[in-house]
Amino acid sequence: MSDIDRSQKRDHDTVIESSQATRQIDWKTQCISGGFLIAFLVVASTSMELLSQAVNVAFNWSTQLFGAYWQFLLLATFLIGIALAISPYGKAKLGGMAQPEISTFKWLSMIMCTLLAGGGVFFAAAEPIAHYVSTPPHFLGNADSLNPVYVSLAQSYLHWGFLAWAILGSLTTTVLMYLHYEKGLPLRPRTLLYPVFGQRVVTGWIGSIVDACCIVSVAAGTIGPIGFTGLQVGYGLSEIIDIDNSSTLHLSIIFALVGIATISAISGINRGIQFLSALNIIIAIGLMVFIFAFGPTSFILTSFVESSVLHLKEFFPMTVFRGDKQWLDSWTVFFWGWFLGYGPLMAMFISRISKGRSIRQIVLCLSVLAPVVTAFWFTIVGGSGLFYETSSPGSVVASFEGFNMPAALLAISQQLPMGFIVSCLFLVLTTLFVITTTDSMAYTISMVVVGSDSPPTPLRAFWCVMMGVIAAILVSLGSGGIGALQSFIVVTAVPVSLVLLPSLWAAPSIARKLWIEQSSTGA
Repeated sequence: MSDIDRSQKRDHDTVIESSQATRQIDWKTQCISGGFLIAFLVVASTSMELLSQAVNVAFNWSTQLFGAYWQFLLLATFLIGIALAISPYGKAKLGGMAQPEISTFKWLSMIMCTLLAGGGVFFAAAEPIAHYVSTPPHFLGNADSLNPVYVSLAQSYLHWGFLAWAILGSLTTTVLMYLHYEKGLPLRPRTLLYPVFGQRVVTGWIGSIVDACCIVSVAAGTIGPIGFTGLQVGYGLSEIIDIDNSSTLHLSIIFALVGIATISAISGINRGIQFLSALNIIIAIGLMVFIFAFGPTSFILTSFVESSVLHLKEFFPMTVFRGDKQWLDSWTVFFWGWFLGYGPLMAMFISRISKGRSIRQIVLCLSVLAPVVTAFWFTIVGGSGLFYETSSPGSVVASFEGFNMPAALLAISQQLPMGFIVSCLFLVLTTLFVITTTDSMAYTISMVVVGSDSPPTPLRAFWCVMMGVIAAILVSLGSGGIGALQSFIVVTAVPVSLVLLPSLWAAPSIARKLWIEQSSTGA
């Protein structure tokens, strides 16, 4: 009998009791997480310099002690997930349903919109240019023999590719869906630790602290993009239509964004969230097709193929590279901390929308399909920028100086055919990406607080509004507050990454158990 089986047998009665209470608000989790975010805001309002210094110290400590562990965790999650998907165990279905609850297009749309958010637009334009200007240290030894365009794209693929997507739910979704839908445990991050600690983590203070840490991490990861979107879209509008790039404009964008996200979150998974995600993907696909057809088509196609080959060839060396801590802290480890922070709640969201899907479908969607689509998106946007930069040096880099991401995006889009319309659509797409992330994460945070996949409507609205208000206040204090919050995401990844660790062995055990059960019953 496995550890999971023994723990489930020992805790059978208490699991039933906990499942009956899953729709009650966990005020400990609500108060700890909400209180921490308010305290962060108070410190930012009192002394931004003190806050920035404290966050920087914690950031450096986190990356120094946990950076290598995060690299191992993401790589192991990806490899174990792929092994499960191609094994017979991958056929096992999750969620207690024979057929998927949500159509494949809407399912894929909601998944794609959550990770990419606004960063998936601005970084798609800026990151390849950044690596083109300054060669990543892993490639410095071969810089003379490699095309810098392919190097810059291959490095970007790593940061937004297989590993980043896999940590969002390829293994953790399996654990959560089994323990929640099959065994009645609450749909909360703490349930990921049930295979190790048993019922103690489900009902005790430790569980509330775990849930609160995960909420703070994902809330910080969502508040940051909300604030940056207000600043970046404001800049874009001022450049396109010559409107005053003022704090009033920034706050108006944030309030409009949060208002739409709140309505969407209130309407639920099957209405607003599905609709906005589908609309988001339709606009993104439209832009991809247009740029591919009327932009530098041959350059994009060649770059995608060559960069993908280089990415696969250098995948393991890039993944385990530890040669330049300063560079890693700015790029790879920063991204890993950011995506890790989303890990538990993304797994919850994917669990909520994936009932009736097999382990194989979930893993291959997250670990293979989504990364390939993301890589092509980066090639469409960033590859076009590289084409214009190599054709006319300075046409993109000059705008990007100082890591001005919206300026880089506009420098690219305005050189495309129908540049004004394309630029406007990119700003709309950026805003929609952040809206879909905000409504999804507000819904999921509410799921954590009540332990159910159908959280109360007022709670969803509360978290949407709270994240929007915090973002607006931080923006009004200056960009330093949003920047400190973005760096703090990496700090919160420390406890969150420990929550994700047991899935490395729990997911294969659960997959085997489900496959045996379903094979014997012919399900």
